[in-house]
Amino acid sequence: MTLQRFSGILLHPTCLPSEFGIGDLGQAAYNFVDFLVESGQKFWQVLPLGPTGYEHSPYTMNYSAFAGNPLMISLEKLVSEGLLKSEELKPIAGSEKGAYDRVNFDEVIPHKYEYLKLAFDRFRLTLKERQNPELENFCREQAWWLDDYVLFMSLLEVHNGQAWNYWDKAIARREPQAIKEQKSALKELILYHQFLQFKFFEQWKALRKYANEKNIQIIGDVSIYVCHNSADVWANQENFALDPQTLEPAWMAGVPPDYFSETGQLWGNPVYNWEHLQSTNYAWWIDRFKATLQYVDIVRIDHFRGFEAFWRIPAGETTGLKGEWIKAPGEEFFEKLGKALGDLPVLAEDLGIITPEVEELRDRFNFPGMRILMFAFADDSTNSYLPHNYIPNCVVYPGTHDNDTIIGWWEKASDKERLYIAEYLGYSHYQEIKEINWVFIRMALASVANLAIIALQDVLGLDNRARMNDPSVNAGNWRWRFTSSDLLSDELSDRLRKTTQLYNR
Repeated sequence: MTLQRFSGILLHPTCLPSEFGIGDLGQAAYNFVDFLVESGQKFWQVLPLGPTGYEHSPYTMNYSAFAGNPLMISLEKLVSEGLLKSEELKPIAGSEKGAYDRVNFDEVIPHKYEYLKLAFDRFRLTLKERQNPELENFCREQAWWLDDYVLFMSLLEVHNGQAWNYWDKAIARREPQAIKEQKSALKELILYHQFLQFKFFEQWKALRKYANEKNIQIIGDVSIYVCHNSADVWANQENFALDPQTLEPAWMAGVPPDYFSETGQLWGNPVYNWEHLQSTNYAWWIDRFKATLQYVDIVRIDHFRGFEAFWRIPAGETTGLKGEWIKAPGEEFFEKLGKALGDLPVLAEDLGIITPEVEELRDRFNFPGMRILMFAFADDSTNSYLPHNYIPNCVVYPGTHDNDTIIGWWEKASDKERLYIAEYLGYSHYQEIKEINWVFIRMALASVANLAIIALQDVLGLDNRARMNDPSVNAGNWRWRFTSSDLLSDELSDRLRKTTQLYNR
């Protein structure tokens, strides 16, 4: 895929303003699309949209690679449908007003699900009077992933969140009679989870349509791994490297020591049984891309290098140190994916330990790779992240969701890095540099990279408190949000539009 010379903004929907403690698909999302339009942007990049579990990571702790996160459902839109009443809704006060609020999941989850269950109860009453063809069509068209997901979530609920491999042996191993019995016993709970997915994707499709009509495309995200305690692993156990007795991961995913951690990263997800996936012509993976492309325009593949070779860590380890690289059939997979889906609108997250083989795989399919300005000033002029070393078919970011904000990074940068930046940009000393976030935004927009994506935190000029994720820390990530659309001011929009136009984006 070859990109045109455009730019966009990275912001997960949970970061949007909302009265209910977490961003959703309501009016603030539409306001953000309008801000993108007014600012001259063409892309909105989001993180994976799936329902999250422990610590709420959309990459490693997701209950499904296919489903949507019910916490993003707009309660106000349910009011407009008559499923809730405006006077019933009680807001959650922000811990801080303005740009530095954090999602308190312990408060948000019970608060929001109380309203979602109330809306479902009212929806269910309407089904007694008349059928709902939209729901029926959704369930029929999405049955290929939805049926397993809604049964899994229902079973997870009745088991109080206990991991599926500790359930009764017959249901854990998906014996047909046990599945049949549970579908019958949990019929109402299954309908509830169908309702949640129906409403999520109804709202998401409406938002995407609004964006597309205003010439804003959505960049989605496919995380390479899925959570062990997920519908994906439970329903497709043969696709993953599991211990045949305990059904726990036999090998865990992660990466060796890198920029983010001296001991590597242990994600804990099961790695894939690529031999079995090959025997199915990669059916599950092809379905996953097919599902994602129903709802986004371009797919960013997280940890792309894992399709060439992946870091496999033995079960029982507590760090990413004692792993080994295992080859993966990436070339064959992407050939099959292209034959199944046609032209692949894919971006490759080619960060970390990148070998010539990974670059060859990326370039074989003409996937744009990523360049991170924050990584550019640590050594010398040969650094591949420096703008003068870019090729056009790539995506440049000042920083991603895994990095600090530009201002947060600048506050901790070494004198060597600061002096290098000053020299690179023609300043006599780094103390002359003002508004470092806009300096980096200008570098990204001015570069030859066809696509520039800027985190909203950097557009807003926020410090370390607005960091979305720190990969070296397991707890407390994925929580940043801002509480007022007023921050997306006309002045800010005007400045971003003029800077974007200056560099012909």
